[in-house]
Amino acid sequence: MRRVVKAKVLRTKKTVMLARWLLGKVLVRARRGRETAVLITEVEAYDGPRDRASHASRGRTPRNAVMFAPGGRWYIYLCYGVHEMLNLVTGPRDYPAAILIRGVAGVAGPGRVTRALGIDRKLNTLAATRASGLWIEDRGVRVPGRLVQATPRIGVDYAGPVWAAKKWRLMVDPASLAPSPKLRTLLALK
Repeated sequence: MRRVVKAKVLRTKKTVMLARWLLGKVLVRARRGRETAVLITEVEAYDGPRDRASHASRGRTPRNAVMFAPGGRWYIYLCYGVHEMLNLVTGPRDYPAAILIRGVAGVAGPGRVTRALGIDRKLNTLAATRASGLWIEDRGVRVPGRLVQATPRIGVDYAGPVWAAKKWRLMVDPASLAPSPKLRTLLALK
């Protein structure tokens, strides 16, 4: 079963719950006539205008304007002048929230994910649909709650002790998932 995740599913203010739901979904990149599909294994939630770790905490800017759009778009920015960072915008219009894709099966680290999949800022603001060449599918992989690890987000000490301590970095070790033919095909980036 290959079902593209529709934008309306992403337009909720329950960003942390949605981030948890993304574990086990499939990130698909189409380019040069070829599709690469990988299991999402690590994410971080950035939830609304009060989240001091979020780029939107100081209001709308040209850089973060896409975060204020209705969910279902990509927010891709350059970090430290080196790494492209892939975020899925969530929430309804004017509720700036996003989920950083930190890892996929076979690739750990958000900069490595974008490099491995050929993702750059040309995709920034585009819809997470087949037409953009980058989308998310639900292929029926379910991640039991007992396998999900929750830790504080990485590199957000500037947000202060309350926001830096939020356990909104969620991950699953793909090796802990029950093997099945459909899962095996998603566990390694080819």
